Amino acid sequence: MSLVLQIPDSVAQALRFPEKRIQEELLLELAVALYAQDVLPFGKARELAGPTRREFARSLGQRGVARHYGQEELEDDLIYARGK
Repeated sequence: MSLVLQIPDSVAQALRFPEKRIQEELLLELAVALYAQDVLPFGKARELAGPTRREFARSLGQRGVARHYGQEELEDDLIYARGK
């Protein structure tokens, strides 16, 4: 399933992002917000945002969002550590 969000032109024009990076920045902000609200786990939020694990973790830190660390995150980290 793919989802398309429509943003009114007046809102898009009011954004304080470089024009070429609007989509990238909006996806990052959405991913951070969904992760902060515990709607998406770290791995899926990072997948939505697009950056590497380290870059997404840094983005969370810059915004003061604490990492949630549960069983799913542990399993993701173990898979990552094993290089799979």
